[in-house]
Amino acid sequence: MMLNRKNTGPTGRLASLVAITAAAALALTACNSGSGSTGGSSPAAGGDLKITFIPKQLNNPYTDVVLGGGKKGAQEAGFASSQVVGPLEASASSQVSFINAETQAGTNVVVIAANDPDAVCTALGEARSAGAKIVAFDSDANPDCRDVFISQVVAKEVALIQTKLISEQIGGSGEIAILSATANATNQNEWIKFMEEELASNPAYKDIKLVAKVYGDDNDTKSFQEAQGLLQAHPSLKGIISPTTVGIAATARYLSTSAYKGKVALTGLGLPNEMRPFVKDGTVKEFALWDPAQLGYVAAFAGKALQDGKISGAEGDTFTAGELGERKVEKGGLVIVGPPTVFNAENIDKYNF
Repeated sequence: MMLNRKNTGPTGRLASLVAITAAAALALTACNSGSGSTGGSSPAAGGDLKITFIPKQLNNPYTDVVLGGGKKGAQEAGFASSQVVGPLEASASSQVSFINAETQAGTNVVVIAANDPDAVCTALGEARSAGAKIVAFDSDANPDCRDVFISQVVAKEVALIQTKLISEQIGGSGEIAILSATANATNQNEWIKFMEEELASNPAYKDIKLVAKVYGDDNDTKSFQEAQGLLQAHPSLKGIISPTTVGIAATARYLSTSAYKGKVALTGLGLPNEMRPFVKDGTVKEFALWDPAQLGYVAAFAGKALQDGKISGAEGDTFTAGELGERKVEKGGLVIVGPPTVFNAENIDKYNF
């Protein structure tokens, strides 16, 4: 099964993502809702090398796809075992105990999407001191506490595409708001910073006013309530940007059955399978995302390259990420996966993740 290296066509992409999503489901079938962890060894060549993925939270559809790619990458890279552990809620310090447990277990590579860049830093530092390689993905940890960061796309591009989409959908003027994930999420805050800078500096957006930023903590119920609160607090609101798959889906669900449907625009970052009904019924016109499975896939190969001493995380280092080919480490230990795609009524049925 091939990952879509260059987004060459809908048929190949569809087959790839269906397979990856299936792998994600298999990876998570052992999820223990009581302990907030899910395990499962994946025998492969490579001695006793162990890799553990710690997402922001478990039972998140976006995360499931990312972890499916990670499981596949870990097998292909040659880890003897791979597992997923993590919290059920995306709070700042909820990942610390899981990091500590991996340190005690002697895990070789820890791959983490940080809920808070600094809250996990001490624990990650202890893991590194014990010999583990640390790969951040999706949401960065403090650079001092990890070896490399696997990023979806260039952060500014993510911000600019969402700003452009909301501007087009509200006619270039009016009040907008942002419904984000957690207040300390590294990726969310970086995107929001670039959005604010673009709104302030680009003459094309001079008539758009950002009136509120709220946080749904990547929790469906809270995000739904925050969306409802935004509309009540700002009756002139014309659009909402939600740069989180949980937030945009919850907001779309609220708008779809409210008097605001068709009157308040919604865009951001979403999963096609979750957003399809809201695009079909006219609640949402366009939104964006990248191929989530590639994040986990590249992260696994980066971890193996670190463990093997092929890279150190220094600028200019290169490694091969399986079917996705060579990847280069940029300044600050950054590795970029791929460009975002815009989804709308014309193309959304071509994607299945």
